[in-house]
Amino acid sequence: MTKSVRAFAPASVSNIACGFDILGFALQSEGDGRLGPGDVVTAREREPTASGQGPVRITAIAGDEGRLPLEAQRNTAAVAAKALVDDEAPGAAVDLEIEKRMPLESGLGSSAASAVAAVVSVDALLRLELPAAALLRYAVAGEVLASGGAHADNLAPSLLGGLVLVRSLDPEPDVIDLPVPEGLTCALVRPHAEVNTKESRARLDRLLPLERAVTQWGNAAALVAALYRSDLELLSRALVDVVAEPVRAPAVPGFHAAKAAAIEAGALGCSLSGSGPALFALCDGPAGARQVAAAMAGAFESSAGVDCDRLVAPLPAPGARVIDGEA
Repeated sequence: MTKSVRAFAPASVSNIACGFDILGFALQSEGDGRLGPGDVVTAREREPTASGQGPVRITAIAGDEGRLPLEAQRNTAAVAAKALVDDEAPGAAVDLEIEKRMPLESGLGSSAASAVAAVVSVDALLRLELPAAALLRYAVAGEVLASGGAHADNLAPSLLGGLVLVRSLDPEPDVIDLPVPEGLTCALVRPHAEVNTKESRARLDRLLPLERAVTQWGNAAALVAALYRSDLELLSRALVDVVAEPVRAPAVPGFHAAKAAAIEAGALGCSLSGSGPALFALCDGPAGARQVAAAMAGAFESSAGVDCDRLVAPLPAPGARVIDGEA
């Protein structure tokens, strides 16, 4: 019988306002403990590579409305898995099935979740027991394909869980797990729209005025300090993005109305999740987060005529894992 392993990697919020490309946290739905938004990848061993076939194939993709490529060299999950197999198990051959449990181009790390679930499932299938840093390094190969850049602010929290700081990826990933104040909860809304990550990154400034860079550094440092001190007032002051949000917000109709509604409803801060169109707000407790999510969704509908999905996600949330048998 063909061996197989099924793994889940959660969606994630990246940047967290002031931490472009370096800060992110994993998402888990409030409720009954079932799998939240994310991706599931099933890895199966097959006979060693035959002529004309690569070490990794995509045999099926569900939940993508037929939009994602089956060709391995064009698929984020397959590229990440191939990087792992080439280095760690040359001669092995693996088939992947991908189940998308989150929308594409939503700002919630869809491509990252695919890459992470792929390397976790293949690592378990081949019994390699690779360290997290190695799995992250291989997942980065897939993210480069998807977004055009080597960054891990979605990958690292999707793999490791929690709220993390990616200090560096070179020469090896250096990821710091940050503390989360008790009760901190994410309110998230996803307008029924899409933003292409690669195109969004291409619009960002390559050179920043020193004054703006210093402001961003100060906010990022203050956010980390606030987490260690459980200082929600300082956290609120730090959740300001002067680098990516001003460039990306115009691509999300209703953004400013939704952000204002979040703050008025009591959010500590609010910004785009990744390149958007999803917005996140950090809140002091789940009850407040539910109110904030409703306020943001209402603002999107009234200001831009856009429907939204809502999610209330307690922090910290677990990362990727083998889920054989889970729903």
